[in-house]
Parts: sequence; C-alpha cells; structure tokens
Amino acid sequence: MNLLIIAPCLLSPFYVYRGPKEKEYVTAKLLRELIGELGENWQVLAYPCPEYELIGWPRAPASREVYVRLGMRERAKIIADFIGRVLTEEKPEKVVFVGVKGSPTCGVFHTSSSDPEGYPYRAMQEFFYMSKEERLSRSKEIVEEQGFRLVNAPGILFEILMARFPEGTYIEFDKDAIEESIEELRNALCGPS
Repeated sequence: MNLLIIAPCLLSPFYVYRGPKEKEYVTAKLLRELIGELGENWQVLAYPCPEYELIGWPRAPASREVYVRLGMRERAKIIADFIGRVLTEEKPEKVVFVGVKGSPTCGVFHTSSSDPEGYPYRAMQEFFYMSKEERLSRSKEIVEEQGFRLVNAPGILFEILMARFPEGTYIEFDKDAIEESIEELRNALCGPS
C-alpha cells in the first residue's frame, strides 16, 4: 500500500479560512480527478485541518507567528501523532505528503510571516458573523495591513511532519500555479508521464 497524505482544504475548499474562491474550486476538482486515476494500491488520508481544529470556521487570515502565539504547535503535534499512528499501523511502502504553499500550518517550503504584536486578534471571532463577500474583502485588508510575507520555511504542522517522517516525499501545492502543481504531484504518485 502507498499513502497520499493531503491537506484537507485541497480536497474540500470549504476549510479555507475565508471561504473558497475560484482557485480553490479548480484545485479540488483537479485533485479529485487525479486521485480517481490512482490504482487500488493507493489510499488517501486527508488529516484534520489544524486551523479549523484550533479556531473554527470562518476565520481571519493569520501568519505562522500568530498561530504559534494562539497555541497551534500543540494542536499540530496532536495531528502529527494521528498521522504517525496511521503510518505505524499501516506501514505504507511509499508516503507522499501534500501541503499548501504559503499556509501558516500546512506550508511545506513556504509559509506566511508577520509581526504577531500588532495582529487584530478580535478579527478571528468577527469573521464568524460576516458574509462571504465581507470576509473576502476584510481578508484582503488584513493581509495588506499586517504586511504578510511569503518566507522560505515550513508551516507549523509540516515542520513537525518533516522532522518526524523525513523519508516521506513532500509536495507543496501552489494554488496560483495549479497545473504545474498537479503535474508535480502526478509525477510523485505515478512517475513521470
């Protein structure tokens, strides 16, 4: 057996902090099609969304540093323990982890960064009461106000996963380069076409 371990928001776009936009719908559709092409030797584990587990949905955009301050490291360790238990019990021959470029928790090689001191923490609760259009608008404002930057570092969960399971194959899905990301994942799962 081989195991694909994937960020849940890639398959079900409704986990995305602000709600899905077109790129999330396209990503989910193409990934479901790719998974449908896999043989019976592959199984899929969409682990619990760390951000949903900690904050709920919808939620304001936040950087890695903000999530560290909110206690994400402990939540991520629980999810990593779950993944570790599955790997120990199932003993897959090949493991492919798929995270999300820029995610504060599930970024593989790139995460978001900002100064947690000036973050509007009250926005986390305010998002619950906003319509989708209001959330999309406010999300953009927060990202700009906070000066979020993309940095070369893993998100909180993937930092733990890569330390615990270095033998896995790690793929970072870029929702701004969907076709390229699908091809990279296809190559990791099936070999070059």
